[in-house]
Amino acid sequence: MANLGSIWAKIHHTPWAAVAMSLARRRLIRVPASSANLGPGFDVLAAALALHLELEVCETGSFAVHTDLPVRRDHDNLVVRAFERLHPADGFEFTITSNIPLSGGLGSSAAAIVAGLVAADHLFELDADVLGIAAELEGHLDNVAAALEGGFVVCNDGRAHRFEPPMGLEAVLVVPNEAVQTDRARAALPESVPRDDAVFNLAHASMLMLGLVTADWELISAGLQDRLHQPQRAHLYPRSVGLLCRARSLGALGATISGAGPTVLVWCTYEQTGPLLEALQRETEGWATVMRGRFEAQGADVRAI
Repeated sequence: MANLGSIWAKIHHTPWAAVAMSLARRRLIRVPASSANLGPGFDVLAAALALHLELEVCETGSFAVHTDLPVRRDHDNLVVRAFERLHPADGFEFTITSNIPLSGGLGSSAAAIVAGLVAADHLFELDADVLGIAAELEGHLDNVAAALEGGFVVCNDGRAHRFEPPMGLEAVLVVPNEAVQTDRARAALPESVPRDDAVFNLAHASMLMLGLVTADWELISAGLQDRLHQPQRAHLYPRSVGLLCRARSLGALGATISGAGPTVLVWCTYEQTGPLLEALQRETEGWATVMRGRFEAQGADVRAI
């Protein structure tokens, strides 16, 4: 009884606004970046990367979006739009931080969508089809699946199959200063492809998958080649595509265009990362930012605070 009395006394002498804030529902959501296609796996393969969007949602009785990012701060904010697919956002404040580049093919929109959906789903215990709704909002499954599940994902027929990143595999990200619009990158692709090119990609995607699940660096290196989308988009970002050709000579396992580009995902082992970072910084001085990457096993994470 003494404990209850002391608690009541504390509440009695605490301003009601502070009491309300202490009882407010709050969630912190952390969602990784992602890279889709991974060379031969066009619209099928993706991986989560260790850059993150963080979202804090707090029930305050008023609506606001707090962020230093160059994004909207009203109900048209992508995080809020995703949240409102499951529940009205009025009465909630959203605080958004992120170190995911907003353009370049690293899944910034997928991370925002997943964050908003996971926040609403967790706050209101909805058990919603977060993956399905996220894919509908994003327009495709690969990035949102990697952001939600973490690790590597294989996507097909609306489903995502996840597997762990191999130990010792890392990446270096080359993010060009000039972005390329996703619709331009999509428009560069033909409606049909030669059978030889389709067979080539099928073979190389199979090699890449086998290399990833067995941690075979030679198979991974051999499996990164593509004929279905990177050559067709080369004119949109020639310097990025040039890095694909030089990646092995710089000490990497190989390189792929991340999503629709123009970011380059340069694949390497842990031991190669340091020298490769230095080489890529020299190669890209003045036109791109080089960032150390890591394949992220943890997908979207949420906790009450």
